Amino acid sequence: MFLTITTTGTPERPATDLGFLLHKHPGKAQAFSTSHGTAHVLYPEATAERCTAALLLEVDPVALVRRGKGKGRGGAPDSALAQYVNDRPYAASSLMSVALSTVFKSALRGVCNALPERAEAPLPLRIEVPALPARGGADLVHKLFGPLGWASVSAEPVALDEEFPEWGESCYVRLVLEGELRLADALRQLYVLLPVLDDAKHYWVAPDEVDKLLRAGDGWLADHPEQKLITSRYLSRRWGLTRQAMERLELVRLAEADDIAVEAIDNAVDETTDTEDRPVPLAVQRRDAILAALTAAGASRVLDLGCGQGQLVQELLKDVRFTEIVGVDVSMRALTIAARRLRLERMGERQAGRITLMQGSLAYTDKRLKGYDAAVLSEVIEHLDLPRLPALEYAVFGAARPRTVIVTTPNVEYNVRWESLPAGHVRHGDHRFEWTRAEFRDWAASVAERHGYGVEFVPVGPDDAEVGPPTQMAVFEMTTTAKEANAA
Repeated sequence: MFLTITTTGTPERPATDLGFLLHKHPGKAQAFSTSHGTAHVLYPEATAERCTAALLLEVDPVALVRRGKGKGRGGAPDSALAQYVNDRPYAASSLMSVALSTVFKSALRGVCNALPERAEAPLPLRIEVPALPARGGADLVHKLFGPLGWASVSAEPVALDEEFPEWGESCYVRLVLEGELRLADALRQLYVLLPVLDDAKHYWVAPDEVDKLLRAGDGWLADHPEQKLITSRYLSRRWGLTRQAMERLELVRLAEADDIAVEAIDNAVDETTDTEDRPVPLAVQRRDAILAALTAAGASRVLDLGCGQGQLVQELLKDVRFTEIVGVDVSMRALTIAARRLRLERMGERQAGRITLMQGSLAYTDKRLKGYDAAVLSEVIEHLDLPRLPALEYAVFGAARPRTVIVTTPNVEYNVRWESLPAGHVRHGDHRFEWTRAEFRDWAASVAERHGYGVEFVPVGPDDAEVGPPTQMAVFEMTTTAKEANAA
């Protein structure tokens, strides 16, 4: 089982930088033990102009059988001999994916302390896989890799026997990918799509495979036109896991669209003369209101649920009263941007110890979120479809149960005051709804009653006598009875 990665370079940016990015020295041949054989990394060529890294995986078919997965597809052996004589030692499959994640673990994460700027930049890459099972043929290979930014995708079918061409083609192709991509992105694509094309896995697919898929698919899977097929095959057609992954990918798509786009309306200011002061942006007013509410509640350990790119986390960090700050978001890209914004890598140990950024979906309960003083849902709920709100409600108010919960959301009545917003339009393209003040109060009151909270409402921004404030905020406080029940 064989795979090569080739790049080209210049004297200023030599191709041998590939060794730094892969964390494997071009001057050495290295071997790594895996659960099903030995993975070798070597460099057939390594010059400033051109460098090729090769990953050779020697699979032990006997070890594969002893571990219970040397069987035919579907879990049942075609014959006793088929357990030992098959394509596993030769054709790239989930075995190669596991080898990639084991041998190139840091490269998959895009981590390179020696050359961080090279790890973040696209490289001219050529990736070759001589024997790749493609259950769906060359057309499927193009459908999977074509939308991912490669300049050229070649999937040359391999004949069953070159001496007998009348036998036709096999289900294998010779894959060649060429283009300029980040190395980490290319490796993550291979990690997911090799077993997808093979349509089989050599190990049992457990629920944590959903997290692996979302991590490796971050930045490309949520918008992939073949998302459903990729998800289903990667998870071995286990419908429950596939459905969970699809739901989380939809949340990723919405979150990334919201985090990357700048809400021009939300941060807009009125036209002013040179002598007039520019008004404070609504986003700043909203963060100030949240900080004031957290301070009034006496919170020190705070969850920012749907933290996006970390603007609120950054403000919380400036106040020493907040001793533990946890930012949670479904989008790994948003969390990466947040980490850069906060400069976590350069932050002192004591300061960095106050911050945790973690990936998670607010539509599912998460035991990591229990026991905090307060949770903030700032401009989050309107990005969910209304049928999904009960799941978020239970995850936050029913399972995590912080003493204080702060929720902000747009006030749709105020939209008439935005001259640049067409009538009938929501403020952001990914908003699934925007509530009136009465609708928000009804929802908040029913949530508070069901889960043992009291609730107060605070206007954020100029409180118009006719249409109210641009942002409405609800501050939920757990009742004394509920606190006693929690303590018990």
